[in-house]
Amino acid sequence: MKFSLLRFLIPLIILLCIDLYSFQAIRTATENLSQNTRKWIYIAFWAITVLVLGMILTGVFTDFLTQHKVVRNYILGFLFAVYFSKLIIVIFLLFDDLGRLIRWIISLFNHPGESIAPEHPTISRSLFVSQAALVVSALPFGSLLYGIMFGAYDYNVRRMKLSFINLPKAFDGLRILQVSDIHTGSFVETDHLQQAVNMINAEKADLVLFTGDLVNNRTDEVYPYMDILKQIKAPMDVFSSLGNHDYGDYSSWDTPSDKRKNLTDFFDVHKNLGWDLLKNENRILSKEGQSIVIAGCENWGGSMRFPKYGDLNKTTAGIKDNPFTILMSHDPSHWDAQILDHPYNFDLTLAGHTHGFQFGIDTKLVKWSPSQYFYKQWAGLYKKGKKYIYVNRGLGFLGYPGRAGIRPEITVIELRTACFTKTSDTPTR
Repeated sequence: MKFSLLRFLIPLIILLCIDLYSFQAIRTATENLSQNTRKWIYIAFWAITVLVLGMILTGVFTDFLTQHKVVRNYILGFLFAVYFSKLIIVIFLLFDDLGRLIRWIISLFNHPGESIAPEHPTISRSLFVSQAALVVSALPFGSLLYGIMFGAYDYNVRRMKLSFINLPKAFDGLRILQVSDIHTGSFVETDHLQQAVNMINAEKADLVLFTGDLVNNRTDEVYPYMDILKQIKAPMDVFSSLGNHDYGDYSSWDTPSDKRKNLTDFFDVHKNLGWDLLKNENRILSKEGQSIVIAGCENWGGSMRFPKYGDLNKTTAGIKDNPFTILMSHDPSHWDAQILDHPYNFDLTLAGHTHGFQFGIDTKLVKWSPSQYFYKQWAGLYKKGKKYIYVNRGLGFLGYPGRAGIRPEITVIELRTACFTKTSDTPTR
């Protein structure tokens, strides 16, 4: 396996620093325990650490993880859970150390005769902070492990109604089903995807829209699941668009022509599935002499350097007027960056991409995820003026092989014609 030694050593050193720093919290939090008890706790900590680092080295220096998908998924999930939790410990201790540093700097400017009484030995860590760090870090660790075992395939159907003044009456009651981010390369067997497809077909939607990321890296990841995905049907057709993972940009190719063939094969996959892939294109759906537009823009990332293949001008080419339009655009950052200010009016934009970070709190009262620090629109329905965007939380997973608090999603949107706008966003199983 070709890799830069420096690019490998730097992350490994960072991980070791996190291990050493978080170990300080273990030492402080257990200082009142017996020596024998502390010894076994230390042994357990470093045994897990060595095991985790060994997993990383195995993945770097051998092809074991690429050849054993099930093992790879669980190992990656365990690594993520361990170091995410340790990072929380480090953050706690850094704040504590920062406070100590500030107090020490202030003490340098005290007038002669003045002194600041030390809290406890000033060189030791706060027992309270160390114990709090361990308690808080245990919560995400447990949640992430639970998400691996039970959350990855806990599919959730979210239903809502959206009303628009300009929706043609012939399309009043149109039921659209959105699916996004299947990431077939992360599945390890067919049963779970079959379960999701059964749920999709059970909704009996008029229209199915898939908003990108069918694969992780390469087209051949989808081949074992073709027969299952072919089962997705809708009276008014199944339309799809491209996500950032669909282009093969995240794989190493022997030649440029190999990469081009991968993308050509990907286009053929959609034809074989019976899905109409819109590559900066649009389709006009007519009913009772009235029409709406389904448009599909290629991936366009407004943040984090994701590729920009989309072209809204091409996407709307050939449309004579400006009827009610639904736009599929994989990356929700596209909405603020281009879609809202575009001369063409897109009434409803459907996106995915974020997965809701696959970790967070997603209830009626509390909605939080690390994803919100990267995307203004990261999960659910958003509105500006008379325009809406819905960000699907994704059906599959990537990297972390689970879902903790952010369930995989199938979205059903019923469109209504009305003289006022009223929305209902009600998740159900």
